[in-house]
Amino acid sequence: MIVDRSYQAVTGRMAQIIENAMGVDYKKYESGSIAFDYEAMMNDTGYSLEDIIRIQRTFNVGNTPIFELRNLTALARKCAGPGKGARIFIKDEAANPAGSFKERRAATSVYHAKKMGYKGVIAATSGNYGAAVASQAAMQGLKCLIVQECYDSHGIGQPEIIEKARKCEALGAEVLQLTVGPELFYETLMMLEDTGYFNASLYSAFGVSGVETLGWELGHQFLEQCGRHPDVVVCANAGGGNLTGTARGLRKAGCPAKVVAASVDLKGLHMASDVQFNKKSFTTAHTGFGVPYATDPDHSDVPRSAARPLRYMDRYVTVKQGEVFYITEALATLEGMEKGPAGNTSLAAAFSLAQEMDEDQIIVAQETEYTGAGKHIQPQLSFARKNGIELLFGDPSEEVPGKNIIFPARPELLKARDSDLAHMRRSLIRRQIRGAAALCDADLDYLAAETNTDRAWVEKTIEDIRREQNEAK
Repeated sequence: MIVDRSYQAVTGRMAQIIENAMGVDYKKYESGSIAFDYEAMMNDTGYSLEDIIRIQRTFNVGNTPIFELRNLTALARKCAGPGKGARIFIKDEAANPAGSFKERRAATSVYHAKKMGYKGVIAATSGNYGAAVASQAAMQGLKCLIVQECYDSHGIGQPEIIEKARKCEALGAEVLQLTVGPELFYETLMMLEDTGYFNASLYSAFGVSGVETLGWELGHQFLEQCGRHPDVVVCANAGGGNLTGTARGLRKAGCPAKVVAASVDLKGLHMASDVQFNKKSFTTAHTGFGVPYATDPDHSDVPRSAARPLRYMDRYVTVKQGEVFYITEALATLEGMEKGPAGNTSLAAAFSLAQEMDEDQIIVAQETEYTGAGKHIQPQLSFARKNGIELLFGDPSEEVPGKNIIFPARPELLKARDSDLAHMRRSLIRRQIRGAAALCDADLDYLAAETNTDRAWVEKTIEDIRREQNEAK
């Protein structure tokens, strides 16, 4: 039998390919016109929080330490007003075997794949998740294929992505490197179909539930070490799984901390543009993922994403590329800790937000990541300069992504900038109701949960959207 391998045919078989590659029928969670039973999907993993903790500990994942950054706290207080400047902490996720929080996702997914009898796992990622899946596959005895979006049309790849490929290969994975564009999704689907391997998606319920242990640990560690909960937890935000899992874990630990999303501002750079691909210095934790995935979480490699950050974030802030590089250097020179820049997105935001808070409050940057040859600041900045990016000291608020990187001339110039959450919620609703039939109670309740609001707000927003659409006709 000849199988049609055209792009249209392969993507048209997506639902069946994913079901075969995960054993999950996503349609059973859908009802009404648009309703989706998210909690039922999460519960159907079959693993309790205690089960996931046990799985992760078996494979050396989790139970990572928290550290107070006393020198960065002192610097923040010098920049803040009297009585301001919260204590700044980090949770050192670089302590996981492959060097990032994503190993929490990988441990659960790989464990489930082996339990279900799959011979190998496949993950589409240019980030730390590839190394995490490779590490866990090696520990648990499965084959591993990593598909990377790596190069532009000239065959030039970013040093950070190339570094991650080397790490994946060192851990025993086979790595397929592709050019930027839609072929990543297409090639991944074909490989899943051809190999019969498990889809170790970043956005599956198995992966996101694995991050719940991070939030759960935070809640308990602060009670044990500080006698109280943190006031604010800042999560670097890209596809939303980091924030979603952490927030769910905080709730399960009884921790009332506010959850703040933080992304690097790459406004104006198109993530799928061949020309612009190498104009950015961050491959994750940036607005090119953070904004579209928040307002349209299901445009991922599974029919229904378990990463739904708008359900959980209390605030969404952005920082500039130069500010993240600056805080990465400050962490190394003031605290003696060298971590990768992408994981320090949350720390850059925390440094700024701490200055709004009282001295007796606590703010924690929820992740760090390993650093290495291509993930270090210097090769990344050298690569930026080669691609025509101007490197300057000054006011980072004047930074233009794709044109320059501006490091703060003074630490007080590092500022977290608020994004409009109400606008993002409206965008999600507008997208969801487009072309939908009459909405039932289940649909409205679903939208209220998706936007972390209530039925009255949803109904008013829908009314406003439809009035605006009628006026535009």
